[in-house]
Amino acid sequence: MSTPNTGREIADLVDKKSLRKSVVAGSIGVLVHWFDWAVYAYLASTLAVVFFPEESATAGLLATFAVFAVSFFVRPIGAIIFGRLGDRLGRKTTLSLVILSMALATLVLGLLPGYNAIGILAPILLIVTRVVQGLAAGGEFGSAAAFLGEFSPAKRRGFGVSWLEFGSLLGFLLASFVVFLLNQAFTHEQIVEWAWRIPFLITVPLGFIGLYIRRKIEDTPEFEQLQKLETVSHAPVKEVFQRNWREFLQTCGMEIFMNVTFYVVLVYLLTYQEVYIGFDAGRAALLSTLASALGLIIVPLAGIASDRVGRKPVLMTAAIALTVLAVPLFWLMSIGEDWSVFTSTLGLALILAIVLGTHAVTVVELFPTRTRQTGLSIAYAVTAALFAGTAPYVLTWLLDTTGNMLVPGFFLVVVGLVGVATVVSIPETRGISLIKPQDLETATVSIPEALTDER
Repeated sequence: MSTPNTGREIADLVDKKSLRKSVVAGSIGVLVHWFDWAVYAYLASTLAVVFFPEESATAGLLATFAVFAVSFFVRPIGAIIFGRLGDRLGRKTTLSLVILSMALATLVLGLLPGYNAIGILAPILLIVTRVVQGLAAGGEFGSAAAFLGEFSPAKRRGFGVSWLEFGSLLGFLLASFVVFLLNQAFTHEQIVEWAWRIPFLITVPLGFIGLYIRRKIEDTPEFEQLQKLETVSHAPVKEVFQRNWREFLQTCGMEIFMNVTFYVVLVYLLTYQEVYIGFDAGRAALLSTLASALGLIIVPLAGIASDRVGRKPVLMTAAIALTVLAVPLFWLMSIGEDWSVFTSTLGLALILAIVLGTHAVTVVELFPTRTRQTGLSIAYAVTAALFAGTAPYVLTWLLDTTGNMLVPGFFLVVVGLVGVATVVSIPETRGISLIKPQDLETATVSIPEALTDER
């Protein structure tokens, strides 16, 4: 087990005002990303009519989701680009570039003419906006997680980094609320004609506010320390796979555990409850909203718990709970009564929230500062593209093939076992110094005593 550094942590010197600003700066981009992502998903049927030929509604919807999938598959490219920039130039630089890219892509999408106006150019330009969004999304998690982790005091780092996922859940909640208001305020014809643009366009000011905040902050104390010591990595991608491959694989395992659970519980469950349980869309959406609301409460509490008892006990509790309870919870859901669906959904949401509140700080603490953003970004993006983004399709195919209503539960059992194996493999990182021996090997100036204490 790793021993926490007894020297005074660099981040502990940050004043409370700067810490609050760092929390807002780190989480606002995640909120913008997930708001945009959820709005696109919620308005998929409308966007299919706007951007694709009206020959077949099904074909248009499939095309819309295909464009949606493109944003997943370009994420690893964005992760490499922004991860490398973050480890070479600083977290502040990539945080600003990522949110600027998101805001501009969303602005263009909100102003795009439809298929009836410009023909084939409409879906082509739609694809371009989603590619830019996907590239930016590939860099957002690693940038924000590294930034929040390096700005948070060691004793409260779990709580500080938990605001990253608080932002993602808040983005989901706001998106569902805005789309609900949209449907209440306008007719279907008005939404298809022009009102669909409103949710995207209201994201743009939030994005530019986030850019302003991120431009005004300082870079993290750890990265600035590397700059002073002249130990910034010039080839972080190469270094990750040569020297930090173990941490990279552990992070991949952790992000498979988190990402797949996230997409099953907050994305796929809506479809499952409508198609297989027989819930109407309104009640399914309400349950999803309640699940996100529960997460807003539990995520920071899970971060606090990890600061008090350690990362591994909290994560292991969630992994074992998912492994043991996934099938019983889906059996309970299959009963189809309001109480059973409500109870099982919130049970799954509780497990997910515990993972969300703890996974990011854990993987932040695994990597040295030299390669932290690159390693986090690539691992997160690859697992999201290969495992999380494909989970709804895999589950739909398995359900249609087997006819077994408990398939999603068995699927999550496998995910839970991945979580258990990953947690077993990692060291306890609570309170550990984020400046590691690897960060100091190439220092060309005198190393402060506090940085070498117990290293």
